[in-house]
Amino acid sequence: MKKIALITGATSGIGEGCARKFAEGGYRLILTGRNKEKLEGLRHELSLKGTDVLTLCFDVRDRQAAMEAIESIPEEWREIDVLVNNAGLALGLDPEYEGDLDEWETMIDTNVKGLLTMTRLIVPDMVKRNRGHVINIGSIAGDAAYAGGNVYCATKAAVKTITDGLRIDIAHTSVRVTNIKPGLVETHFSNVRFRGDNARADNVYRGIKPLTGDDIADVVYYVASVPAHVQIAEVTILATHQANGNTIYRES
Repeated sequence: MKKIALITGATSGIGEGCARKFAEGGYRLILTGRNKEKLEGLRHELSLKGTDVLTLCFDVRDRQAAMEAIESIPEEWREIDVLVNNAGLALGLDPEYEGDLDEWETMIDTNVKGLLTMTRLIVPDMVKRNRGHVINIGSIAGDAAYAGGNVYCATKAAVKTITDGLRIDIAHTSVRVTNIKPGLVETHFSNVRFRGDNARADNVYRGIKPLTGDDIADVVYYVASVPAHVQIAEVTILATHQANGNTIYRES
């Protein structure tokens, strides 16, 4: 029987790249996101290529909606082999003392609490079956804060700690846990962070060839595909001219 991957935030960027990559790998897909139209468009596209796709439209910040969505999954879709906790975002680049409280709450609720909710809903069945893989999309922003990154960096540091904690908690099982830490990836990430200011978003990638969502998807798929006795705990992925979160060489 084909394996099943559940991917959150599947309608753009890394999540969309993961959906296509796992489809190519023969997986059945459960795709979640907030935009029903985009979800259905992606489902239609992948279905035409022979992939079985189930879509669940909800916001991971809404615990009740998440619970209802997962409970609605048909029995034949319930043995989820891979959970990709991808849904996440950054908002603003303001100094901490001038930050927007509502934006902070959105980042924490999505990046941390949403990831925890999905983990709590999916992982118990993996533990019971003694099989599965949780892949969390973190960030090098979780390794060290940068100017204006404050709360976003804190949420990605939390993703690392939560990932490490889960790996410890289920070490007695065959369930694997991985933290993927991308550097500069050109998706809609910066457009969202700068509240639709496309010029400012484009400037983030000025003078450097950044990673793409597909680049990260390749790595996500790889770590899910290694032999069952191999657990890749953490992967840092950088563009060639990026050394860390603060050091980027840009061509003029």
